[in-house]
Amino acid sequence: MQRAPSRRRSRCSAPLAACALVLALSSETRARADALRAGAFEPPRAAPELALDGSDGGPLLLRRFQGKVVALAFGFTSCTQVCPVTLATLAEARRKLGAHGADFQVVYVTVDPARDDRARMRQYLAGFDPSFLGGTGSEERLAAVRRDYGVSAEKKGSGDDYSYAHSSFVYLIDRGGRLRALMPYGHSADDFAHDVAILLGP
Repeated sequence: MQRAPSRRRSRCSAPLAACALVLALSSETRARADALRAGAFEPPRAAPELALDGSDGGPLLLRRFQGKVVALAFGFTSCTQVCPVTLATLAEARRKLGAHGADFQVVYVTVDPARDDRARMRQYLAGFDPSFLGGTGSEERLAAVRRDYGVSAEKKGSGDDYSYAHSSFVYLIDRGGRLRALMPYGHSADDFAHDVAILLGP
């Protein structure tokens, strides 16, 4: 997959800071996509499959969510700052969508498989919204997913005392399984709800 430009990494153990990420869009593209508050993919492209272990006990495959809009984020359950803010924002956005929130699926893929097994991810995500699903697997499988999505993750520290610096943006995938937008860290729940509502359609 072609990588979106200007990605920033966010170290979850660092103080909170808005992540500035600018998608290089032409003026023509901006005219077509300015309804979205996230950076739009023009043209939309098929989202790479995940093929991971889901926190609900089943396989985590994007095709499970055909007909829904998916917010795809990457992080780890031991994060104390950036990741919880992202998940809390997505949970608030889902509430703001009201009845339409049933067609909005948040998928959270770990960058820390040594700690984040299915059970831990299920318990962690339930604290934000019980509908959120986590993805885990082997180091190799997770690394392949990160390559497909252009996500970086760098381990900092050793032994039991470690953290990760990783990409903090959120992908928005439409009902047909196509990548439609990339939301940088720091956007509000209103921005997510606005864009998801557009992707859900009338």
